[in-house]
Amino acid sequence: MSRERENEAPTGSLAKVRLLARTPRDGRGRWFGIAIDVIWPIIMLCSRPVWRGKAHVPRTGPVLLAANHLSYVDPVTITAYVLAAGRIPRYLAKADLWRSPVGRRVMTDGKHMAVDRGEGGGTGGYREALRAMQDGECIVVFPEGTFTSDPGGWPMAAQVGVARMALRTGTPVVPVAHWGGERFLPPGSRWPRLFSRIPIHIVAGPPVDLDDLRGGRLTAEVLQTATKRIMTAITAQLAEIRDEPPPADPSRPAQPAQP
Repeated sequence: MSRERENEAPTGSLAKVRLLARTPRDGRGRWFGIAIDVIWPIIMLCSRPVWRGKAHVPRTGPVLLAANHLSYVDPVTITAYVLAAGRIPRYLAKADLWRSPVGRRVMTDGKHMAVDRGEGGGTGGYREALRAMQDGECIVVFPEGTFTSDPGGWPMAAQVGVARMALRTGTPVVPVAHWGGERFLPPGSRWPRLFSRIPIHIVAGPPVDLDDLRGGRLTAEVLQTATKRIMTAITAQLAEIRDEPPPADPSRPAQPAQP
């Protein structure tokens, strides 16, 4: 299959607007829905989305989408991708996003889950995520917990929370890799490059095979093994997007970022 045939994103401006109209609306929440309707057109019209693998996102039932993290624009572009796949994403996100009145409305209305590492190591968000999976939600998680500090932009060592949730509940983990958002809105920049038409690639892969790790005690070794498999899958997809070999050990601790 050619690259052109594999691109599942709309290319024309009118097609992008039509896609937004066809995405799920029930269950978004009022304020999260408004944020989508305001921000999506700007990002979609000012960038060039290149999407593949949406068929790996199940249309119903609980699923964990585990993605690499490069820029503040990541939740916006991934939200567009997940909506186009027929699901409404719920994010496990830093509690700081609830600090402002507008942020609190958007995040609460969208049924997103706050992780406050200063209070119980984020256990409140973890419990909310377990309940959301019982309700059949699509949950997006950035396992690294922050932007990668790897100089090459590759995923760095991740936390074990995604693995713990997946193994405890039996929820499938779909790896999602993306590339280009860090150029559209570089870390540390206040404004995106709105007229750059930078390609933003997003690709989902098949669920990570964790079957042999389910059903037993969630020891540190088991959790680390599951986490490494998840990050290896994400890194392999990112290597395909970038068309270059990944690091020898995709789950290695990141090297310090260069000034």
